[in-house]
Amino acid sequence: MPPGPLREYSDPKSSAARFPFVALLKRGTDAVLYSSLLVSAAATGLTWATFLFWHAPIPGRLGVLIFAATLFLYNIDSVLPYKYRQQAVLSERKLWLLRHRRELFALAVLSLAVAGVLFWTDGWRHLTLFLGHLAAISLLYSMPVVRIHGRWRALRDLPLLKIFLIAYVWSAITVWVPALYLGKALGDPVVLVLYARRFFFILNLALVFDIRDYTKDRLSGTRTFPGLFGLRATKWLGLAFLTVSALLIPPGVSTHHLLVLTVPTLLAGVIIWYADETRPDYYFALLADGLMLVQFVVAWWVV
Repeated sequence: MPPGPLREYSDPKSSAARFPFVALLKRGTDAVLYSSLLVSAAATGLTWATFLFWHAPIPGRLGVLIFAATLFLYNIDSVLPYKYRQQAVLSERKLWLLRHRRELFALAVLSLAVAGVLFWTDGWRHLTLFLGHLAAISLLYSMPVVRIHGRWRALRDLPLLKIFLIAYVWSAITVWVPALYLGKALGDPVVLVLYARRFFFILNLALVFDIRDYTKDRLSGTRTFPGLFGLRATKWLGLAFLTVSALLIPPGVSTHHLLVLTVPTLLAGVIIWYADETRPDYYFALLADGLMLVQFVVAWWVV
């Protein structure tokens, strides 16, 4: 077991014996959240929301490709051996991941196979370099690639870089991929505004998870915004990112459409303002990741 402070949890067995349905529901919820099924659905939902903006249906096989690729990247990241040698706070989520490493690895392999088949058969090979660089950033995000002061560091460990890597990849997948599929130039003003709007929105959510990982990142030597500037300053920065996102209005958006689209922005502001590493894992895994699905629901409702 990795060294470092442990969080105290009540014994789930006693409550499971008294409330078997609740225990079953919790096991199912844990599996959905901690195996990255929800975050993969969120990536698909945000991509779908971009298609809805252009009044176009998302191709089903593209949706499955994005879901499977996200599921692979997040689960392969969860089972990397070096991450379990780091000093870390063992939250309920981390303990669940430790207990299910084999299942997560099998899920990652299966997801990679599905994504690979769809990529190869659906005519995406001409975008190998474009999609490949996004995959490379995602894989190297948590893998030791740079030796600094005698220690191997991943891209996420470089000072203040992690949130920008996350925002870049998520915005590229959920905005640029739909644009390319629909034959739109990435330099088109509408595409640029949509990308920037999504980029700053994701930056705020990335800061929420930096707040969650505050102690873990301190123990591992990763310099993040909360670690360098404090929690309060980080929250204000997140609100600033959301403000920029809200002010980036794509051409042709009606006033009604714009007002409805502010709902996810306002919710994101509430989530980061009340974020704290002592909050339950569900606060982050359910609320923060689920907020991206709210964006899809709102876009669906408007259209």
